[in-house]
Amino acid sequence: QRLSPDGSVVSQRSRELTIKLFGMILTPQQVVERICDDVRRQGIDAVLHYVRSLHNPNADASTIRVPVERILDAHRRASPSFLECIRSIRANIARFQTAILHRDVEVDDVAGVHLQHCYTPLHRVGLCIPGGAAAYPSKVLMTAIPALCAGVEDIAVISPPTPFGAFNDDVLATCCELGIREVYAVGGAQGVAALAYGIDGIPAVDKIVGPGNLYVALAKKLVYGHVDIDSIAGPSEVAVIADLTTRPEYAASDLIAQAEHSPGCSMVISSSKQVLDAIDVSINEQLKTLERATLAADSLKAFGISILCRDDAEVIAITDQLAPEHLQISVDDPARFADRIRNAGAQFLGHFTPVALGDYAAGPSHVLPTAATARWASGLTSNHFLRSFTKVQFDQEALRAIEPFVTHLSN
Repeated sequence: QRLSPDGSVVSQRSRELTIKLFGMILTPQQVVERICDDVRRQGIDAVLHYVRSLHNPNADASTIRVPVERILDAHRRASPSFLECIRSIRANIARFQTAILHRDVEVDDVAGVHLQHCYTPLHRVGLCIPGGAAAYPSKVLMTAIPALCAGVEDIAVISPPTPFGAFNDDVLATCCELGIREVYAVGGAQGVAALAYGIDGIPAVDKIVGPGNLYVALAKKLVYGHVDIDSIAGPSEVAVIADLTTRPEYAASDLIAQAEHSPGCSMVISSSKQVLDAIDVSINEQLKTLERATLAADSLKAFGISILCRDDAEVIAITDQLAPEHLQISVDDPARFADRIRNAGAQFLGHFTPVALGDYAAGPSHVLPTAATARWASGLTSNHFLRSFTKVQFDQEALRAIEPFVTHLSN
């Protein structure tokens, strides 16, 4: 709950910036409401005010959009191995996302009646690409390629004006490789509001997708209804199901990989105390050698848990209640759990399917429901970029046949 959009887990720097910007202590919800309202009313002037206050005091309207030549230059300077990696992953994602794409359906089983359920791609979408603590070309791949597979024509990317965001060569080279030339150096709630309402220089979109911090999540929640969104995602989370066949060092790596997002939620569930203890030992050993060890350790202390269960049935029941974003079933026979668990954003089965495969290369998008919303929400797919509608056609005889029922019900 604390890590969900209903919570208020923000950094000390964020609290200090809130006081600097508004002259008082505000909740994240209040901050987002003020920013989005300012952008809706004042447009580019409000966006520039927040960009200057948060990132670049010299920003002006001409610096909001990343020049196309800068994007092309990043691609030209990218290493051949990086581009080969991007192309290989693109093929994996496109193969999966194309295979699951909805197709039109026709129903003609009554004489004179022709019914169709049709799909059409959204025209224009916006992608939120984080760029605070690290660069995420993977986010570009996992959000843009499903949209491209669906047939979306216009894709706009927003990312913070930082060396890890809109000014990162790997991010820009990935955009270029996918044919994206519209990148804006603006993040946070002000970026979401600009995409939703449209401002001078940033045309409005039909849908906003992609992850971000608490302010991005709350801004997406606020603009929903004016535009569509994919989800209101919180920080990353993982639940690892372990038994006596689990390699403790593998499970520990999966738990740390989410914790180092800082914040990130890491949970391990087992009916074996021996395994839980071994995983705990391995976590402490690995933290001694990792670059982001302090951040990961802080997350594990605040948002990490080991859950000892009586048996497999209780493991399954608790997992379903947690409804984790990533579920790593690290056992020899993962089907004995996977086939009985209803709620998870994505399942990773067996000892050799770490969550990092899904994060980077396997094919399904890594934009997944968090904070137990996997009870009803689904991960991002190409189908989220389609809008469905129906076509109905009757001939005269079919109309005569159904008319009494229409008349009776309307009366």
